[in-house]
Amino acid sequence: MILREKGFLLLCSHLGDPERRPLTGPQLRMLAQRARTMDRPEADRELETGDLIRLGYSRAMAERILQLLSQEDVLDRYLTRGRKLGCIPVTRISEAYPQLLRRRLGLDSPGCLWTKGDISLLNTPAVALVGSRELREENRRFAEAVGFQAARQGLTLVSGNARGADRAAQNACLRAGGRVISIVADELARHCAQERILYVSEDGFDDGFSAQRAISRNRCIHAMGRMVFVAQADLEKGGTWDGSVKNLKNGLSTVACFRDGSEAAAALEQRGAWLIGTEELADFSQLSEQTESLFDR
Repeated sequence: MILREKGFLLLCSHLGDPERRPLTGPQLRMLAQRARTMDRPEADRELETGDLIRLGYSRAMAERILQLLSQEDVLDRYLTRGRKLGCIPVTRISEAYPQLLRRRLGLDSPGCLWTKGDISLLNTPAVALVGSRELREENRRFAEAVGFQAARQGLTLVSGNARGADRAAQNACLRAGGRVISIVADELARHCAQERILYVSEDGFDDGFSAQRAISRNRCIHAMGRMVFVAQADLEKGGTWDGSVKNLKNGLSTVACFRDGSEAAAALEQRGAWLIGTEELADFSQLSEQTESLFDR
């Protein structure tokens, strides 16, 4: 692992210590922006407090950043433990990092993704699926159809491994011989490596579930697919609604919502989503062409 990749890990990971205070996403983004204007220290010396103060940081914040960067022994132990569990980090500057994620989220993309499985899936053509945990039967069939069609059309399915829509789509995709990227909000290490599936965690490989992590990973799911299919949403509540609305607001990707007659689907259409039925899933490329043409008229 190159020095810059280690730097990302030191700055943005808990490294197995819940008391460790890594930089937040906005703080990491600000540091990256400020570092672009910084004169590089000579090769024979390390970054110093004064270098960061000259970038506009307070002494306390500069010392905090340097303290995080100094814990290479902690990082090395964490990496060794991760390798034994099959968990591998992919930093924002790694060649394997998802190009769509980097391009669509920019400096808001995660500094590091922890992975377990086939890393090569990260840059395969993909569609994404999101949806509620408690599904109506017709919405479950839609989620399963998205997973099946992703496999049939040679696309990787990106989802979140939650019960309900996520797992319905993922299981259908795998049964049909397809590939799945599952962005989890619980402990990455506990997931068993399987053929044709890559588990991904935005945080460390041993961080447990939290509602905050579940909401945060939604932006990654929405940014990694050519299109995002919404199997079912609850009006103005829940992670599916929150992630879909933020996608539509920021224009991360095309959002196609199941036409189930719900108030939530109608509200997402008003915000820019496209309503479709299960019968329209036979050719995802045709869907993309149709949605693009809507804006050319």
